[in-house]
Amino acid sequence: MVATETREDTKGYAHPEMLVSTEWVGEHLDDPKVRIVESDEDVLLYDIGHIPGAVKLDWHTDLQNQVERDFINKAEFEQLLSRAGISNDTTVVFYGDRNNWYAAYTLWLFKYYGHKDVRIMNGGRAKWEAEGRPFTREVPSYEATTYTAQEADESIRAYRDDVLAQVKAGAPALIDVRSPAEYTGEVIHMQGYSQEGAQRGGHVRGAQSIPWAKAANEDGTFKSPDELKAIYGPSGITPDKEVIAYCRIGERSSHTWFVLTYLLGYPNVRNYDGSWTEWGSMVGVPIAKGAEPGL
Repeated sequence: MVATETREDTKGYAHPEMLVSTEWVGEHLDDPKVRIVESDEDVLLYDIGHIPGAVKLDWHTDLQNQVERDFINKAEFEQLLSRAGISNDTTVVFYGDRNNWYAAYTLWLFKYYGHKDVRIMNGGRAKWEAEGRPFTREVPSYEATTYTAQEADESIRAYRDDVLAQVKAGAPALIDVRSPAEYTGEVIHMQGYSQEGAQRGGHVRGAQSIPWAKAANEDGTFKSPDELKAIYGPSGITPDKEVIAYCRIGERSSHTWFVLTYLLGYPNVRNYDGSWTEWGSMVGVPIAKGAEPGL
């Protein structure tokens, strides 16, 4: 494991080691124990220019099963990391566009399969670019490794039955991290996201509306611990509860999962990657419309 940096801006986080700065990444570009991974919503950004030495993991083609709606399985994950030159003891640093939402999504999958040393570059691609740091179009080539994944950690993933159980219990700790318009049901099909469609608009009954981007500053970095606590606590999303976060397909909610799990130290947070694309089309499950949770 590569040593982390000690910085004022990470003080107070439950796990400050999960964040590295752009400066730290710049100092470890040639470190053979570190692999930098770019994961973007806009999958063309990497080809335009990326951090020197970074490998691209495409959320749609690399991380997803191509014949059923699910992630790649354990064997496919092992093959993917082997091709990327990642070993079990490699420190993997993720970054990307959109305040690192797909970086967090990819990190979540790495933790799902048990990779130990994963981190996020605070501020993501936008901060690296704003600071005038180098980009390249050169695609690196790394010697293949023999990677061994762990069995899937189901404690960080929620399924529809888990969500339904919370709804039926009458006091769910559910976070809908989508935009307010998606939450109320005003927007059902977001332009440009036809693959994420659902039959109905609205939200899971009882879910609190806390958009994922509230956790980020304007420069893409994460807000301070006190600011984050003020976002989630007043809505009843507290560390004593079993929290489930969702969005449309689980990518934005993985950002919130990261914030609650590693920055605030909540012990029991799961990401419902089926999210609204699944829930909004299922027969016989309760939804609510409007600005209130609806229980």
